[in-house]
Amino acid sequence: MGTGRCIFEFLKMASIQHAKWDYEVSMNILKRRKSLWILFIMLLPIIVITVAGAGDMLGGKTAYAPAFYSTGIFFISIVIGLCAGLITGCIGAGGGFIITPALMATGVKGILAVGTDLFHIFAKAIMGTAVHKKLGNVSGKLAIAFLVGSSGGTFIGGAINKGLYDYDPNLSETFISLIYAVLLGFLGFYALADFLKSRKSHDTGDAHGGLSGTTNIALKIQNINIPPAIRFDEDFVPGGKKISGVIVAMGGVIVGMMASIMGVGGGFITFPMFVYVFGVSSMTTVGTDILQIIFTAGLGAITQYAIYGYVFYTLAMGMLLGSLIGIQVGALTTKVVKGIHIRGFYALSILAGFVNRAAVLPKKLVDLEVINWSKPVVKGIETGGNIIFWIVVTIFAVWVIGKFLANVKTLRGEEESVVPVLVKEEA
Repeated sequence: MGTGRCIFEFLKMASIQHAKWDYEVSMNILKRRKSLWILFIMLLPIIVITVAGAGDMLGGKTAYAPAFYSTGIFFISIVIGLCAGLITGCIGAGGGFIITPALMATGVKGILAVGTDLFHIFAKAIMGTAVHKKLGNVSGKLAIAFLVGSSGGTFIGGAINKGLYDYDPNLSETFISLIYAVLLGFLGFYALADFLKSRKSHDTGDAHGGLSGTTNIALKIQNINIPPAIRFDEDFVPGGKKISGVIVAMGGVIVGMMASIMGVGGGFITFPMFVYVFGVSSMTTVGTDILQIIFTAGLGAITQYAIYGYVFYTLAMGMLLGSLIGIQVGALTTKVVKGIHIRGFYALSILAGFVNRAAVLPKKLVDLEVINWSKPVVKGIETGGNIIFWIVVTIFAVWVIGKFLANVKTLRGEEESVVPVLVKEEA
């Protein structure tokens, strides 16, 4: 398998695992009355202000309360959360990657979009994560080493974003857009090639291959002798496996940095890193991933963004509400759509996010005086990218909701939602 293909499989599994986690916590919230009451209490300040007709929410650069509030921006955040939820629920991947680009596409500053997305993930994690069963196989030493690294990574990533923003807000916007453009571009074009290849071979898309077993890189890393050594997976392998705690901590640093820079909680990369790079069993990885998301997202959202005023509480709650609805509808719709269609929309949704972020780069580079293009040209490119993004997302949302409504009688009798096709992929 070529290097590019390996990276694509790694990122695809990362996207799938993040969607699987999102699906599970969302379903836990919807099924637990206590979680629904917590959600209502968190939404109460917004409801009160809306009913009272107040135009502003006091706060300024204060944690959890942005200086600007309007009913319109709250409903926009619900729509963004709904679309991301539909993508996550129906496609089983990719929804979490479009939230920050979507917020930036509506005019929200990049650093505020990242901080808000991170806080939204943290709020969802503490409300909907059922940890009592899944933490049974967690290796305590493995988790501690990783969380030490990830906590340091969140401070590094947060410092990078804040430092760039304080130096020049345009530089911060450019940096965040570039990170997303590279990630989504690589993943999107490979996903599109995968979809086209599947159509030619008449693959329905209902089953997918991928990396499996202990990879060669994992075996090599486990053989690196840098103390302290950590043993894990004793319940699955006689004598267990061994890995350097320093390497695990370094992996945590990378996850923490990515979470804090991109606002995605870090869960999207933890699972494939543990399984394919460290060689940890899926059972042990799941519990560690749950701990990591709660810890890293909370630490990053509060200590790196909220206390500096870079969390837009109104947007976070709107996205949380919209995503809960979207995930439920999307998951139900997977029962009545073909897998090949899901694979195609996966590629298109990722590429739409890539186009949106790539299209803003020329204007940002002109503002930074790096290139000398005419302002009407770069403004036209940015507008075009925005239009393409929202057209693709809208078409997908209308298609999913239409399929759901057309088959509501068939779906009504089902007792449980089926995990999205891509989420079912074996680790």
